[in-house]
Amino acid sequence: MARTKHSAPKSRNGRQSSAAGAASPSQRASTSSPGPSTRRTNRDAPKPPANQKKHRRHKPGIVALREIRQFQKSCQLLIPAASFIREVRAITYRLAPSQVTRWTAEALVALQEASEDFLVSLFNDAMLCAIHAKRVTLMKKDFELARRLGGKGQPW
Repeated sequence: MARTKHSAPKSRNGRQSSAAGAASPSQRASTSSPGPSTRRTNRDAPKPPANQKKHRRHKPGIVALREIRQFQKSCQLLIPAASFIREVRAITYRLAPSQVTRWTAEALVALQEASEDFLVSLFNDAMLCAIHAKRVTLMKKDFELARRLGGKGQPW
C-alpha cells in the first residue's frame, strides 16, 4: 500500500477545531499508548530567552567594509607571525640552504613589516586599476597591471 501524506488540521487561538478533535491516522494506529505524541509543534518549540538578541543578517558588503575600517585603524601586523616565519625559513632554505640558517627576531619583524607594506600598496594600486576599468571586483589582470606600472616585483 502506498504511503500518503496527511496534512495537519488547522487550529485557532491554540485550540484544536471541532474537526481536528478526531484522532489522526497515526494516533488511531497507536491507541495503546496513552502518552503524548512524540512530534513537536511550533507551539512546543523552545523559545529563546527574552534578553537574548535575535541574530541579524547584514546586507552583503557591510561586514567587509566594517572589517576594512577596523584594519585601517589598527597598526598591528595582519599576517600571523608563526606562519610568516615558517614561510621565510622555507624560502631561505630553498634559495640558500647552507649559507643562512638562523634569523634574528628583529630581522623577521622588519621583513614582515616590509612585506605587509608591499602587499598593502600593491592591493591599493590594483584597486585603482579596477576602478579605472569601471569595475569593483579585483582581478588578476589588475595586479599584473599594478605591478607593471609600479615596477614592483619581477621585471617584465
